Amino acid sequence: MHTNDHEHGQHGHGQHGHDVGQAELLDLDAEVLAELNGDIVDRLPAPPDVRRLIDLGAGTGAGTFALLARFPDAEVVAVDSSAEHLDRLAGNARARGVADRVRTVRADLDAAWPDLGAPDLVWASSSLHHLADPDRTLRRVYDLLAPGGLFAVVELAGFPRFLPDDAPADRPGLEARCHAISDRYHAEHVPLRGADWGPPLSAAGFVLDATRTVTVDSGRSGSAAVGRFAWASLQRMRASVADALDVADLAALDRLLDPTGPDSIARRADLAVRTQRSAWAARRR
Repeated sequence: MHTNDHEHGQHGHGQHGHDVGQAELLDLDAEVLAELNGDIVDRLPAPPDVRRLIDLGAGTGAGTFALLARFPDAEVVAVDSSAEHLDRLAGNARARGVADRVRTVRADLDAAWPDLGAPDLVWASSSLHHLADPDRTLRRVYDLLAPGGLFAVVELAGFPRFLPDDAPADRPGLEARCHAISDRYHAEHVPLRGADWGPPLSAAGFVLDATRTVTVDSGRSGSAAVGRFAWASLQRMRASVADALDVADLAALDRLLDPTGPDSIARRADLAVRTQRSAWAARRR
């Protein structure tokens, strides 16, 4: 099981440019949504002297680095099933000068867990909905935490949107139709995406401290990072929607994804990032 990924198909479509790997997409997500991640971490009801942190399904480190910024004396154990993600995370840690505060552990959260120590805070972002037995994972986290320790769960409500509703000009509403197909696909293959984690956390013994949903709408942006994020995200989404898309819609999507074409999404100055993240802060009794 690969955790903390964008679940719009496992393979990018290689017709236009290079395939988009999960690690690359996660790095773009972290760059574009750094303020969102920082805001969620900053609002966690945790004391500033937290020292021992675990990031479950760490991906390439968006949560890890936000946690390290919030808790300057802390060390993070970053856990993921993907060696590629962890290698990228370790490289990012070296580049940020915090490698001495990060330990990477490769583990499948659905299998037996290695010794992760006794954390003060456990963070799980966009990872629980991938698990075969999330209730077991919640109980494992409860047992790991010291009394009074905090478990922070963050989940995406859906895939980010980028295009205006009337775009592209020849196929207005294309992105909404892609999302409708993607939502049906994920309702079947990733049914826990968008779930309310409050009741399962309570059932595992946690006391809910806080719940919030954060909505992001960046407004129109000419940012190169937003353009790369939009291109990479839509290219990856194509894998799960192509077979169900109208032929004309698929052709329009491919024109958007052609990096050298006149209709390339990379040339648009009207992109925006619109997304939601929900967060739960739960405490061990």
